Amino acid sequence: MPLPAPKKKKKRMAVPRMCPAMTLDLPYSFSASKLPVKTNPHRLSNLTVRSSNLPLGLDPNDSTKLVVAVKEKLEKEHSSLPVGKNGRDDEDMILWFLKDRKFSVDEAVNKLTKAIKWRQDFNVAELTEEAVKDVAQTGKAYVHDFLDIFGRPVLMVIGSKHFPEAQDPEDDERLCVFLVEKALSKLPTGKEQMIAIVDLRGFGTENADLRYLTFLFDVFYYYYPKRLGEVLFVDAPFVFKPIWQLIKPMLKSYASLVRFCSAEEVRKEYFTDESLPPNLKD
Repeated sequence: MPLPAPKKKKKRMAVPRMCPAMTLDLPYSFSASKLPVKTNPHRLSNLTVRSSNLPLGLDPNDSTKLVVAVKEKLEKEHSSLPVGKNGRDDEDMILWFLKDRKFSVDEAVNKLTKAIKWRQDFNVAELTEEAVKDVAQTGKAYVHDFLDIFGRPVLMVIGSKHFPEAQDPEDDERLCVFLVEKALSKLPTGKEQMIAIVDLRGFGTENADLRYLTFLFDVFYYYYPKRLGEVLFVDAPFVFKPIWQLIKPMLKSYASLVRFCSAEEVRKEYFTDESLPPNLKD
């Protein structure tokens, strides 16, 4: 008697697993980068923890608990610090510093305390266009009206217009902080970093300023951590090389953000014809 043929198993269709709440951080479209972005220096937002903003494996609920832990620790140990926007209870600011400190509560508290005290002492909240207009008129630095093609605010610096011997260093520092604040206020939704472009064409020894460079490092490392996504040194002359060798060790891991390039490369890779900064059009 012949044996019955074995039944064929039905093949199951593989269904790909979808990761909930995952967002892709795509570059800005070219058309979006052509539009100027209005400044909103006092933009407030509720604490929003997204999977794209957190380290792999960190649950959003855990990060919220860490934010609360930092708030409570700041209130207990540093109750004299101000509250409100950029204060000890600013949850967005707390989350940003937690991310910078790899979600260590103690390290975030230490760095936040220093940053909030500095903002008080420097009177960051009182910086206005009027307060920096004299030094701004030198044209040495400005925030560009357009984003780059990746959707980042652009901080432009013209090295050949900086004369440390002829200008008050405190005015330069106030201009720097005002422009950083202005650039951050132009961040589109979903973007977290700016780009700095340093035009070094015509740069000479009379423009070198190690004190100011040290101040810039402190600003971006201690007070605005991880807000700088890339630094372009454009057409750096030979005289800039020894200066770079001096400051590179100070930058540590931030040195990896620096790219030496030509004005032509900046034009082709970072902007459209319509959104190009005026000093890079020639």
